[in-house]
Amino acid sequence: MKLLIIEDNEDLLENIQTYLKREGYICESAKNYQQAFDKVMSYTYDVVLIDIMIPGGSGLQVLRELQSVNPQTGTIIISAKNALDDKIEGLELGADDYMTKPFQLPELHARIKAVNRRQQHDGQNIVNVNEISINTKTMEVTVDEEPVDLTPKEYELLLYFSSNKNHVLSKQTIAEHLWGDYVDHLSNLDFVYQHIKNLRKKLEEAGANDYIESVYGIGYKFKVTK
Repeated sequence: MKLLIIEDNEDLLENIQTYLKREGYICESAKNYQQAFDKVMSYTYDVVLIDIMIPGGSGLQVLRELQSVNPQTGTIIISAKNALDDKIEGLELGADDYMTKPFQLPELHARIKAVNRRQQHDGQNIVNVNEISINTKTMEVTVDEEPVDLTPKEYELLLYFSSNKNHVLSKQTIAEHLWGDYVDHLSNLDFVYQHIKNLRKKLEEAGANDYIESVYGIGYKFKVTK
């Protein structure tokens, strides 16, 4: 899962990033309004954590901009302000949740998972694609009830495909989802092909149909007809 953390308090930002990276998340950050604006306009995220009070502007304005371009993104407002008006305005703008500082990192983690489940899979923990079953709570994958041993990146790739069935996804889009803006520093995207090759092999060996279709010159499609 890829997150954007909009927070200008460097100590808190570092603590959040360290904790969530340890939990297996891809974490990007923005410390002011301009950075946050550029990020939400240039990349897609599963969940964005938004501090209301940021240098150069308001986190609520970032939320408005995000809603205009990617309304499906999960959003959690994090703020030191406990004013009811801010909470109401944020939720009315489309935020999925609201946390007041200080908070415990395990609780933040739990809320992130809850928001992502609601956003991606209508609140369901189990995602089924015919014979393939994905448990988003335990991160376990089975084919006809037999477990499939996937790496974290292979799991995220399968979940991303299942959330975008029958949509063509470019290599760049897949790479950004799995590795964040780190991909800007890479010379090529060959690793995308390798991860897809490994995922396809493991699923087929477990007895699954091959749903991953190459789209020449563009990327891949997770083709499901029923």
